[in-house]
Amino acid sequence: MTATNPLSYLGEQLEAWRQAGTYQRLRVLESPCEPLSRVDGREVINLASNNYLGLADHPKLVEAAIAATKKYGAGSGAVRTISGTMSIHIELERRIAQFKHTEACVVFQSGFAANAGTVSAILTPEDHIITDALNHASIIDGCRLSRAKIHVFAHRDTAAAGKILDDLAGASGRKLLITDGVFSMDGDIGPLPSLVEIAESHGAIMMIDDAHSSGVLGRNGRGTVDHFGLHGRVDIQVGTLSKAVGVLGGYVCGSRDLIEFLYHRARPFLFSTSHPPGVAAACLAAFEILENEPERIEKLWDNTRYFKAALNNAGFDTGQSETPITPIMVGEAKMAHAFSAALFENGLFATGIGFPTVPEGKARVRTIVTATHTRELLDRAAEILTRVAKQMGVLR
Repeated sequence: MTATNPLSYLGEQLEAWRQAGTYQRLRVLESPCEPLSRVDGREVINLASNNYLGLADHPKLVEAAIAATKKYGAGSGAVRTISGTMSIHIELERRIAQFKHTEACVVFQSGFAANAGTVSAILTPEDHIITDALNHASIIDGCRLSRAKIHVFAHRDTAAAGKILDDLAGASGRKLLITDGVFSMDGDIGPLPSLVEIAESHGAIMMIDDAHSSGVLGRNGRGTVDHFGLHGRVDIQVGTLSKAVGVLGGYVCGSRDLIEFLYHRARPFLFSTSHPPGVAAACLAAFEILENEPERIEKLWDNTRYFKAALNNAGFDTGQSETPITPIMVGEAKMAHAFSAALFENGLFATGIGFPTVPEGKARVRTIVTATHTRELLDRAAEILTRVAKQMGVLR
């Protein structure tokens, strides 16, 4: 009897993606993550990373990681609730809570785990979640895992969010209102002041995912809550350690009770080994730089304004971007991926993004500048983008 392959449908789907022009091969970084990087054997201008402040290979972070590894070892050896809570983990959590002006903090293995683990831990099937249509996939998964009732409002439509909560008046269960601080595909900023007022007037829990705001918005990169002056009015703040901070992980900040509860019920925290001590030490070094070198964030924003102006002057559609995340809207996913591939061949690394990451018909090539890009590199990037776009009909 001939055995059949029960996973053959996966290969069929992969082939379908190849035929549609949406199959993506992983590109391999062969150097530090820098503005000019070596990827797949080619030197390219890197506009594809989240390394906003250029900290991923900063000497102080590297030195801190090496010193902690020599002192504590390469790994922690267990989950946090057994023997995996090291003194350096507690130090990092205290440092982040102080930085964010909150009572307490818990560090997760990733920003994804922080979002999904928190939402699924604090809610039950009797509760309600009111969520922006373009919130991150980790929020979506956390909502589903919670089994709470999910109510989606149109992107940044605060009136629609308020209407949902109005309609839920008197309904049993808790209500959670949740938004991204900066939306990762469009680069626009969430309307946090209005959402906070709506949450307060309805007695709802207010939660924000500040992954792309951490290190970018607010004083010294404290995020959207600081940017809008809303300290003490957002119940749950999620952030990341793997973008502007330059290392790995995510965190949740809030009240002491919230953090203690997550210690007991957040499944990624309970069932994943804690960060290697070298990672925690590098994160601590990054927060020192955030506090002491605000000029890095100023440079990031100078570069952002400069590059956006170049793209807009060339005629590109950059959507609603307000931050260093600057999409170049293309339309169809096949064209976005082809445009990205052609850019790479011409010395520019910028990722094509299509459905299901973004809605059909709204594919784009996403660019992200950093504080460490030089004006020369940004000029070269704009020239490559414009030339290739005209060759391919993206610009006419």
